[in-house]
Amino acid sequence: MGLGGTVAMDLWALLLARLGVSPFPNWAMPGRWVGHMPVLFHNDIGSVDPVRGELALGWALHYGVGVSYGVLWALLGGAAWLAEPTFLPVWLFSIFTIAAGWFLLQPGMGLGWAASKTPAPWKTRGFGLLAHTVFGLGMWAVALVL
Repeated sequence: MGLGGTVAMDLWALLLARLGVSPFPNWAMPGRWVGHMPVLFHNDIGSVDPVRGELALGWALHYGVGVSYGVLWALLGGAAWLAEPTFLPVWLFSIFTIAAGWFLLQPGMGLGWAASKTPAPWKTRGFGLLAHTVFGLGMWAVALVL
């Protein structure tokens, strides 16, 4: 489910980029952030020394987190939900998962809590909530198919 949700999220991001609505995420910066651990918080991840393979590392982080969320949801949703998946619970879970981005990843990269240091924080938050909704839709779709 997490893999399907992450693919759905990436297809959504690709569509938005092709339509000129928002740029496709640069997964090299989260890769750089991971590559500099155990330091969690940077003032500006773009000014931190690049790490070898940061783009691949960022993609691995993105998909690893997505798959992990899928496993976590399967455990939380349980056998009853897996037998008859409904959208509302998985959507609420997928919205909740944005907390990791808002309160760990974004401040860790110097973007502030919930993107507060970006040029348009509410726009960034809104796009994040939409992306996580698409993630939830993807997880739900996979659960329905399985």
